[in-house]
Amino acid sequence: MASDREDFNLCGPSHLTDLDWANENHQRCVAACLVQGIYIVERDRQLQRQGSHALAHPWWDSFHFKLIRHLIDDADFSIFGAIYELKQDTKTITNVDSKAPRYVVAFRGTLTKPDSISRDLELDIHIIRNGLHRTSRFEIAMQAVRSMATSSSVGASNLWITGHSMGAAMALLAGKTLAKTGVYLKSFLFNPPFVSPPIERMVSNERVRSGIRFAGSLVTAGLAFSRTLKQAQQPQHQQQLQERNLSEDPLKALSLWLPDIHVNPGDHLCCEYIGFFEHRGNMEQLGYGAGIVERMAMQHSLGGLLMDAMGVSNAVEVQEPVHVIPSANLIVNRTASDDYKEAHGIHQWWRADQDLVSNIYLFK
Repeated sequence: MASDREDFNLCGPSHLTDLDWANENHQRCVAACLVQGIYIVERDRQLQRQGSHALAHPWWDSFHFKLIRHLIDDADFSIFGAIYELKQDTKTITNVDSKAPRYVVAFRGTLTKPDSISRDLELDIHIIRNGLHRTSRFEIAMQAVRSMATSSSVGASNLWITGHSMGAAMALLAGKTLAKTGVYLKSFLFNPPFVSPPIERMVSNERVRSGIRFAGSLVTAGLAFSRTLKQAQQPQHQQQLQERNLSEDPLKALSLWLPDIHVNPGDHLCCEYIGFFEHRGNMEQLGYGAGIVERMAMQHSLGGLLMDAMGVSNAVEVQEPVHVIPSANLIVNRTASDDYKEAHGIHQWWRADQDLVSNIYLFK
């Protein structure tokens, strides 16, 4: 039996009757609904709902999109994403001042159903271990996003990427990968996981939270500096340093990309983004030295550094954590949530009764 939360007519954004593409709230609602469409199209597949029994298509039809390609995992053959195209006969597509996308690539998060839960949990573990970039699912996603963004017939200015939870991590990593090459995509990231203890929820006292984060930055930066010195003594690493342009700052290269990151303080998976940006600002206010410490700390995972120090990890190449992003438009839903499921859910992002607070953080 289908859940009411899958039916667009029962739980979709009924208030969105006159779509204004220049309205950021409308953009957010549409992006969230397109992600929901991926969840439902996979449920349609699992439950063999076809024809009039299928529930997915209103989630994109209602906004004049058509689904032109499924993105299918090569391990369990589940649908984890899709490419949408705005219908050419839509009036907004002919408006030169319109902010409507021509295409949207969307990714769902973990689906806790028997046909997909095993593979999805495997991907969740890869995120925790900072290894999402090595998975075949991400390779499929990255190829789809890159081919659209760099195509002469599409281009970055006509493309949005969006995702929820694990799908938000995938969209974030794809966006970061392209941003490092100077390609910047409009991005809507809903409840992306922040792989760190949720201090924002665990500690109520603001001063204590700040103290914990400050200590964490010092430890992380110290371990990172120690590993850098150790690696510099290895011949193969010395050659890599010679081939690399040391004047390039990886954070600076990303700083021009400004993704929309949507988080809820009641969601322990993503709430630390709030403290992450606030803490970075506090460190910069302390002066140049503290800013350097934070810059080094934010590019590394404390857990990964500890494992490396204990000899558990011997990987030559170390990827910065997926959640590290120097600039962002952080949208926080301050509406009280009844439970974690509601705080983490995609449905909150198209509702009209939510208390949303937006802050832009620019890397300096």
